Amino acid sequence: MTQQTHEPEPATTAPSPVGGETGAPLDSVPLDSVPLDSVPLDSVPLDTAAPDTPVSAPHAEAPDAPAPPPPAPHPPLAEPRPLGEHRVWPRAFHDRLTAPLPDLKSMARFAREGAVRPGPEGLADVPLLPYEPRPLPRTGTDALSITWAGHASWVVRIGGLTVLTDPVWSRRILGTPARVTPVGVPWDSLPPVDAVVISHNHYDHLDAPTLRRLPRETPVFVPAGLGRWFRRRRFTHVTELDWWEGAQLSGVRFDFVPAHHWSKRTLTDTCRSLWGGWVLTDTDGRRLYFAGDTGYGHWFSRIGRRYPGIDVALMPIGAYNPRWWLRDVHCDPEEAVRATLDLGARRMAPMHWGTFVLSAEPVLEPLTRVRTAWEKEGLDRADLWDLPVGSSRVLE
Repeated sequence: MTQQTHEPEPATTAPSPVGGETGAPLDSVPLDSVPLDSVPLDSVPLDTAAPDTPVSAPHAEAPDAPAPPPPAPHPPLAEPRPLGEHRVWPRAFHDRLTAPLPDLKSMARFAREGAVRPGPEGLADVPLLPYEPRPLPRTGTDALSITWAGHASWVVRIGGLTVLTDPVWSRRILGTPARVTPVGVPWDSLPPVDAVVISHNHYDHLDAPTLRRLPRETPVFVPAGLGRWFRRRRFTHVTELDWWEGAQLSGVRFDFVPAHHWSKRTLTDTCRSLWGGWVLTDTDGRRLYFAGDTGYGHWFSRIGRRYPGIDVALMPIGAYNPRWWLRDVHCDPEEAVRATLDLGARRMAPMHWGTFVLSAEPVLEPLTRVRTAWEKEGLDRADLWDLPVGSSRVLE
């Protein structure tokens, strides 16, 4: 298996569709068949700031002083791809893996150790998981807001658009116990959804029952190779992107960026579609990074160079134990903070914890560890947006 560790050369025009086949099916037991997430937190006091309180950018200049221009992307961004473009992709994306998938030896070790869920002591704090649903904040086109619905599902308002990330409103997903905190945003309270972004096809990020609730003309932005899944379900505005490609909708740019992860949904489709995160940028330069699902590694610094001035990074902090098993695909809290620094992001909002119990760490541990890691780095506490499920923050 080859590892892609380089960025493509900058493109001055939209690249042509990809053809051919790369990689070969791996004879590995599907990692997706084993729960890959966890929900830790702690009884430390929660963020007490009003969820829809506008937050000013740090170190703001005096009103009469012009804001310094953001650094230029390196390399320059490619021209946006056409929306809804039909493209031909490789049969598989094994060449994009940055770590081998589990082999029979590691599967045997995992079965022998049996560390799939936290014990009773690790689950005792489930009642303390932060859940504070509130109405969505009212925002205009000149503001960026985020509302955590739970796990990796966010309601993002940017450039006047309402965007859902990896929407999972179901109580249960395949192979996983029911969610331990309810959805933070009732479906009926959502404004019209202008777009959906999907990071990859694992069941806790691509939920068919939730997506069936959307009008089929809703624009969806998905990784390369995943478009056919949506078109089979009669979605009519599907944009598939490769890493480092972008498309534009109503003035907001959607860029697909690499992640340290993989994809699988059935017994026969390992790495048949790509995986990654998303960078959303409005016409005023406000920029949000949604990591999706990822381990720690070299991509974060490269994303930060390509997309400088990220205002807030939505970073996964849960589903990390046992570490030897999950290190390559899931950040732990300390790695999530390190990745935020690599990105050059001004703020971090933790996610991917406190919703589904998918791995062995105590349910409150991710929150306490991420707060400790943030403090150890000497970062401003106000820039850690550790929201309860259902709460929001607004950046004017």
